Amino acid sequence: MNDRVFSHTQAHKLEDPERLTWLPPAQVIASLALCDDMRVADIGAGTGYFALPMAKSVGASGHIYAVDLQSEMLSILEEKVRRSGAQNISLHQGDATRVPLPNACCDVALLANIWHELPNHETAIQEALRLLSPGGHVAILDWRAELAPPPGPPQDHRISAQSVREFLEQHGCSVAANRQIGKYSHLVIASAAR
Repeated sequence: MNDRVFSHTQAHKLEDPERLTWLPPAQVIASLALCDDMRVADIGAGTGYFALPMAKSVGASGHIYAVDLQSEMLSILEEKVRRSGAQNISLHQGDATRVPLPNACCDVALLANIWHELPNHETAIQEALRLLSPGGHVAILDWRAELAPPPGPPQDHRISAQSVREFLEQHGCSVAANRQIGKYSHLVIASAAR
């Protein structure tokens, strides 16, 4: 784990109700066009900020693969899943460069607020694309580079939406959307160029 990774010791910040006002999960879900039967890999799931509402959006026949590097984050999420009664979320320990899921297992690979943490974007995008079924999308949600913290990581850790877009295009992806989410985030959605 590198020094940019958001530590489980700060997990309480992920649960701050104020976060719902400046990073609304519903806005991300709508942008991803999630619906019944879809399968989503939530890479860097943390305490389930997106995994739990996405589980409702994909319905009982859909599935959320919640992946996180830190076992402590997964323990928090496991308890939240148990309390919610959700039957369509599975937990997997791994990082964005070694996701413990099979090829072509999902319709969407979401990397939320971790792109700026990753030391190897090349391997991370290859992994995300490996997970996608035909027609699937990778979605990178992260902090807007032009805004200074707080909240979020130091400004010099942030990567602009334009840089993310260019990176994806250079790696064989076709960018379908690039939009602002809430007050402080950007979301870039792309598919593998076929």
